[in-house]
Amino acid sequence: MECGGDEQAKQNGGHGSCDGDASEWKKVAELRAAVEAQDPAAKCKFVYMMCLSLNFLVLRAMIRRRFLRARDHNIGKASAMFLKYLAWKRTAKPNGSITADEVRNELAQEKLYVQGHDKMGRPMVYLFGARHIAAKRDLNEFKRFVVYILDTTCTKLPPAGQEKFASVVDLKGFGYANYDIRAMLEALDIMQNNYPERLGRVFLIHVPYVFMAAWKMVYPFIDDNTKKKFVFVADKNLDATLRDAIEESQLPEEFGGKLKLQGFNAPCN
Repeated sequence: MECGGDEQAKQNGGHGSCDGDASEWKKVAELRAAVEAQDPAAKCKFVYMMCLSLNFLVLRAMIRRRFLRARDHNIGKASAMFLKYLAWKRTAKPNGSITADEVRNELAQEKLYVQGHDKMGRPMVYLFGARHIAAKRDLNEFKRFVVYILDTTCTKLPPAGQEKFASVVDLKGFGYANYDIRAMLEALDIMQNNYPERLGRVFLIHVPYVFMAAWKMVYPFIDDNTKKKFVFVADKNLDATLRDAIEESQLPEEFGGKLKLQGFNAPCN
């Protein structure tokens, strides 16, 4: 699976986002040429996507929103980013996607749920930090898990008009056993460099002091645009903040809503 590229295009019936002006389309063409000139294998990927979608919109959406905009329309920076992404994808997803069997231990912890959506139509990711045990995690499986979750989230994007997801990170009970700087940095690196322009907003709730110590170490590695998307919510504002962003039917029971969270191993209703 590829977040926001060919995989999302299949679900959208071959249609991607088509907004933007003529100057942006020109930059998309320039970016394509720059990438193909440096990596001939990328041309095959582009041709495949065009045949798959029956039009050029998927290519435009994927590069424009994910890589071109992520680098403020700078062709040189965007092409370098995209080339690194292609190299990463060949090694991180040699078979095209990560299967549940490859991340079974991570899924069994039920520390993360991809379920529901906010008022803007963005898929919601709910993460419970206290369920992550640093001493028990295998770093390679954890990285596969991050990719698996991001790709799963992208399959839940609506057919058109919304290209981002949102998240609530509940840190209630978070302690030193959950303190995992290496994992945090790896997850951040994967998301920023290979899934750009996908994160919409993250609400961090029930934040303890021990987490803030970790946050100070990770913060310098977050790019400026992404930093703006993290919102620390005080306990006194928690209910109002979540209800302002998420309908009650889509808000988990854990936070006073009506949505019953189900793990990846739960039977489908």
